[in-house]
Amino acid sequence: MSLEKVLAIAGKPGLYKLVAQTRGGFVAESLIDKKRLSVNIQQNVSVLSEIAIYTLTEEVPLKEVLKSIKKKENGGQTAVKAKDSKDKLEEYFFEILPEYDEDRVYVSDIKKVIQWYNLLQEHDMLDFENSSKENAKSEEE
Repeated sequence: MSLEKVLAIAGKPGLYKLVAQTRGGFVAESLIDKKRLSVNIQQNVSVLSEIAIYTLTEEVPLKEVLKSIKKKENGGQTAVKAKDSKDKLEEYFFEILPEYDEDRVYVSDIKKVIQWYNLLQEHDMLDFENSSKENAKSEEE
């Protein structure tokens, strides 16, 4: 599954998979406990494919950051946990994205990226090459 169908909903823990569109919003399914919920259009929702991380020169798409983590961790869980110290998290993120803007990327953002990576990895949703091939294939048809 591509990041176009994965959502972060403000005030809700974890990530959600887009299941269906409704008249007043959509139905999402939690990756954590598989519970479904109705989300209206007034709620603050972010699609992971639209998120980028600030660097000193540009904005790097979240997909690229997740690829860097996957490469560093050889496809496994991260070496750091979201509850680790601020210094440890910043040091880890510096290894993944050396140019990240320390003034605009907060520790809370780093924690989210690490949590999201671990959750996506746990559900085997980090194979971006296959998802982009599937998208290209469906567009051809």
